[in-house]
Amino acid sequence: MDETEIPEVVELPIDGTMDLHTFLPREVGELVPDYLAECRKRGILEVRIVHGKGHGILQRKVHGILRRLPEVRSYRLADESGGGWGATLATLEPLPPA
Repeated sequence: MDETEIPEVVELPIDGTMDLHTFLPREVGELVPDYLAECRKRGILEVRIVHGKGHGILQRKVHGILRRLPEVRSYRLADESGGGWGATLATLEPLPPA
């Protein structure tokens, strides 16, 4: 990308399912934590992150991010009806009461 180009802003619906198919591994480092933070603000504590099956690069990147985030209670690969090993389900801690 040329220095004068402004990166395209992509609007993601905050509905508990995040599809990363159109993103590069280097782009998900900020995207995943930001999305999870928005989900928590809206009370969405079960999040499905679709990373695809491919070579597993996005899956490893997502799992590394989830492992480091204290607000992630647990995560696991989805069952076959939820995308199998092409998606990860994350359970988030609720926000503390205001």
